[in-house]
Amino acid sequence: MPSSPVRRVRWPASITPRTAARLRLAAVLGVLGPGLVSGFADNDAGGITTYSLAGAQFGYDLLWVLLASQIVLFFTQEVGARLGLATGQGLTGLARERFGVRWAAFLTITMLVANLGSTVAEFAGTSAALGLFGVPTPVSALLAAAVVIALLARGSFSRVQYLFVAVGIGVSFAYLASALIAQPDWGRAAFSLVVPHGSFSAAYWVAVVGTVGTTITPWGQAFIQSYVADKRLGPEDVTPERFDVGLGALLTNLIAAFIVVACAATLWTAGDRSIPDAAAAARALEPLAGHAAMILFGIGLLAASFLGLGVVPLTSAYSACEAFGWENGVDRRVREAPAFYALLAFFVAFAALFVLIPGLPLIQVMFVAQVLNALLLPFVLVFVMLLSADRRLMGSLVSGRFLLAIGWLGTALLGALSMMLVWTSVAG
Repeated sequence: MPSSPVRRVRWPASITPRTAARLRLAAVLGVLGPGLVSGFADNDAGGITTYSLAGAQFGYDLLWVLLASQIVLFFTQEVGARLGLATGQGLTGLARERFGVRWAAFLTITMLVANLGSTVAEFAGTSAALGLFGVPTPVSALLAAAVVIALLARGSFSRVQYLFVAVGIGVSFAYLASALIAQPDWGRAAFSLVVPHGSFSAAYWVAVVGTVGTTITPWGQAFIQSYVADKRLGPEDVTPERFDVGLGALLTNLIAAFIVVACAATLWTAGDRSIPDAAAAARALEPLAGHAAMILFGIGLLAASFLGLGVVPLTSAYSACEAFGWENGVDRRVREAPAFYALLAFFVAFAALFVLIPGLPLIQVMFVAQVLNALLLPFVLVFVMLLSADRRLMGSLVSGRFLLAIGWLGTALLGALSMMLVWTSVAG
């Protein structure tokens, strides 16, 4: 079991209560990161596109879905964090030890397929955002790939973590400002947040499934466990880590709500419901809410896409290395973990080149990425639930009956939603 940088200690008599309180606060802050970064990164390019379309097409009606998905997101991320705290290992490495190489390979391939689609979607979002400022797609793809690889290969763990959190906070403020500039009907928004209502048509339910699928993802489940293990947190950190996960889930859905509200107050109110993507939503905001709203919306899309580009390929490299027992982690140098950084560069470069295919329909690519996430997530959650119930692995952090019941119920509901999304996609 890896040692944790956060320890419960008995303070010497010379330390005053105020100083002790400050030290405890510093200890809690030292644990924060995995839940926040995972939460912020959930609002990536595909997510922002989905939320923009939801607001433009259905107004405020889908806000209740965000509240419901926040609850499910907290419980799925919490169990992933506990797995990392209890074992100090990532998801695919644990699966190899517990279920064997074949099942670990199945899980790893599932993760990589879902992650590759998401990485392509992040590049599509980067290209769309920079396109608002006149940057051509080839330049934006190559620039984004170079920045992400350089950042992850040369940054220490703490610097990368702080940068991720800073970008996430920046995205939050950008979309909060967009929502405020749009002057929405906050009373109607509050009502829609707690009372499910709407047309309940086939298109409505497709939007419900898409909204849930873009919030709770396979890569997010694996990322938080690997992040906790890489940060060398232990069982004694479970309470502050639960706070971290809860805060991340709350901020994730607040950002999503701001995006929905901004588009509902402008595009939906004006009857402009034919936007194809988030970049089009940003352009459409300009005549309705002003140039500042467009700029903020575009900056938020760009920052969120870069955050996703940093996190999703990182998760892929973690998963592959853990499955085969290779050295991994952003605190290790390239020569100490060559396979980890080679895989990281491959996933980024492949997705960047894929986006450069002439005539590639980027919107369909982003939608297919969400379909893959929704379809593959239940498979990942089955492994998570089985591992979290293993007392030999989890010790005192093992999932009890209540948490197992919630986890399996959430897995079943997400599986049903996944099947609904795939069926409606195939059926047109």
